[in-house]
Amino acid sequence: MPTGRIAFHADDDPAQPSLPMRARSLGADAAFAADLESCRGAMRGGSRTFFAASLVLPASVRGPATALYAFCRAADDMIDGAPEPARALDAVRARLRRVYEGGPLGDPADRCFARVVEHFAIPRALPEALIEGFEWDSMRRRYPDMSALYGYGARVAGTVGAMMAIVMGARGPAAYARACELGVAMQLTNIARDVGEDARLGRVYLPLDRMHAAGLDPDAFLADPRFDARLAQVVRDVLGAADELYLRGMSGIAALPVGCRPAIRAAALLYAEIGREVERRGFDSVSGRAVVATSRKATVLLGAALVPPQRSAAAAVAPLPEIARLAETAASSRRALSLAPPAWWRINARAERMILLFERLAEREQFGSGR
Repeated sequence: MPTGRIAFHADDDPAQPSLPMRARSLGADAAFAADLESCRGAMRGGSRTFFAASLVLPASVRGPATALYAFCRAADDMIDGAPEPARALDAVRARLRRVYEGGPLGDPADRCFARVVEHFAIPRALPEALIEGFEWDSMRRRYPDMSALYGYGARVAGTVGAMMAIVMGARGPAAYARACELGVAMQLTNIARDVGEDARLGRVYLPLDRMHAAGLDPDAFLADPRFDARLAQVVRDVLGAADELYLRGMSGIAALPVGCRPAIRAAALLYAEIGREVERRGFDSVSGRAVVATSRKATVLLGAALVPPQRSAAAAVAPLPEIARLAETAASSRRALSLAPPAWWRINARAERMILLFERLAEREQFGSGR
């Protein structure tokens, strides 16, 4: 039974990065630039939402963020749906080991990620926990309660939030806790949105205790996924938990460098809006997939641009127990970036650019899907 907490190896000291930090700048040579362009190409074709959002990050963050995401996506693709998941997991772990030993495979994503790991001293425990989450997916693991679900979200999404916070140069342990919790909030939104799709793949991520309390048998639901008032209550509970974590996570955005705040705030608000769309559908995420209309995206993004993030009491609360060690590891191993605050008109221009990007993205998504 999952404990909901990150498991660390005995030799994983959060205070000691797995690779030394080097003084040389990241991406100063043509080989790295070529590899990074290959990663961007993969994102354009298979992860258009991430690619669009990444374009409004500061240039000093955009490249490392793309490299990080490209490796995580490649690892997920190798494992998800593999005919022999155990062999795929071994292969991914071997790739990660080579990254941290300084001899990455010839894949551009591996080479780029190795440079990011070295430059920002990303602790090996973070991508290892991410891969553990992928392993749980391959096992079609189920989660007995919300705490166990938080533990899963910490692995597959909180880890990415932590690594992104390192790359962005967040300051202070609380900022890393909020970044992890924001990642978990987004994962809970995904779970609430994809109940039907997951069930048709033989997977159930909803907390089992909430299903039983509502009178739902998980196996019977998987055999015949149907929406009813009982399921609506469970989806409502998951979205309620996500909303609490959005409040906590977004309270930490003010601790990020100014140039990173608009993009992260917009991404959080857009993800939270997916939950509102599920709610508007009566919490029915079995009959169809909730999609936020382009006009609504524009409204949300405009609000993100006009209302700057504010510090709140939630910024100082203790982290979820399920992400506490994860956040501690990230905070103690960070290498902060020195990002000059952009002028106010540049922030507004980025927000306007993001609105246009998502409008174009919505048009393209009529001809294919991609996350």
